[in-house]
Amino acid sequence: MIWRRLYTLTWWLVLPLAFFYLWRRGGKQADYRRNWGERLGYYPARSPRPLIWLHAVSVGETRAAVGLVRALRLRHPDHGILLTQMTPTGRDTARQLFGDEIEVAYLPYDLPGAVDRFLRHFRPTFGVLLEMELWPNLIHGAAQQGVPLFLINARLSAKSLRGYRKVARLLRPALAKLAGVAAQSADDAERLAELGVAAPQVMGNLKFDFTPDPTQLAQGKVWRERFGDRPVWLAASTREGEEALLLAKPLPADGLLILVPRHPQRFDEVANLLAQHQLAYVRRSQWDGERPLPPGTQVLLGDSMGEMAAWFAAADVAFVGGSLLDFGCHSVIEPCAQGVPVLVGPSSYNFAEAVSEAVSVGAARQLADVATLMTTLTALLADPAERDRMGEAGRAFVAAHRGALARAQEMLP
Repeated sequence: MIWRRLYTLTWWLVLPLAFFYLWRRGGKQADYRRNWGERLGYYPARSPRPLIWLHAVSVGETRAAVGLVRALRLRHPDHGILLTQMTPTGRDTARQLFGDEIEVAYLPYDLPGAVDRFLRHFRPTFGVLLEMELWPNLIHGAAQQGVPLFLINARLSAKSLRGYRKVARLLRPALAKLAGVAAQSADDAERLAELGVAAPQVMGNLKFDFTPDPTQLAQGKVWRERFGDRPVWLAASTREGEEALLLAKPLPADGLLILVPRHPQRFDEVANLLAQHQLAYVRRSQWDGERPLPPGTQVLLGDSMGEMAAWFAAADVAFVGGSLLDFGCHSVIEPCAQGVPVLVGPSSYNFAEAVSEAVSVGAARQLADVATLMTTLTALLADPAERDRMGEAGRAFVAAHRGALARAQEMLP
């Protein structure tokens, strides 16, 4: 109890900084300055239907939840679905994926009063936390109000475990109150058990069960036709500093780079970087997708949201960002599922098992630095047969790992 009191006190002390952070981020992305009341547990009127609640912190988790949302709606047709996030991009993704079919809200900050208001307002029948969203006051509050709370699709890297060990006395009592825990892999389950989870199950990764929107796939194929015969490579979900590394090297001759930063507030920053490098670029927001790109275009800047499946469908090779610098990589599963050869940099701890297996079956290649990455990319763009082989290996890799959704449904009410 003393540890949770200290944790709550810390939250009260940093709360002004949290709102200052939101205001500052709002300078680049206005949505950060909206819906602040929800951060403290105050929400507009809701539907009287009983609700099932899922929490997916941001974009990747929200996309992974698509199959689960659909399955729960079929199993509980009398219930609505509440999907909570912590970021505006996650919230926007939920709206793009589901429209008005579900309720969308921010999860409140982990203060007892805010958590209590959230739970009393929505009164969920049960809740599902995706990946590794551990909020002690939220978990305790759900237990006090009789809301079964499950943690599924959980992943815990060795690096993250070292950080969690420092607050183990705070986390262990909360973990004991969860109604069930399912990990992505045996290694994740072992680390969760070390943290204090009793008998975590292994369910696999929901992202393997994600099915891209057919409309987006068709859109991407149309774009590929608009690009002509030139080789096309995608730098997907790049993080701060990675674009500069990529652009410092000569781009493949006659190729088109589709550059899609991870965070929308960086779109203008990356556009300025392209201008500094004197590269001929077009922003997606200024291209209708119907006409061919202007002659001589070297870079198409993906300054849009919710089109990643289309970008993968339009690419011959994909580099997955967050991996050249120490961000731990983003998911390699979606490009593999579409049969796109994948390149990643040296940092992959967030998806260590998926990257390792994709490399071992020949669906992906992991490179030590940007120079090796660009050399490998150039060779792949000139080798259609090798791209086809890697693409088929990627599809087989994803197909072999499907089933997490079915196992998740076995655990949940």
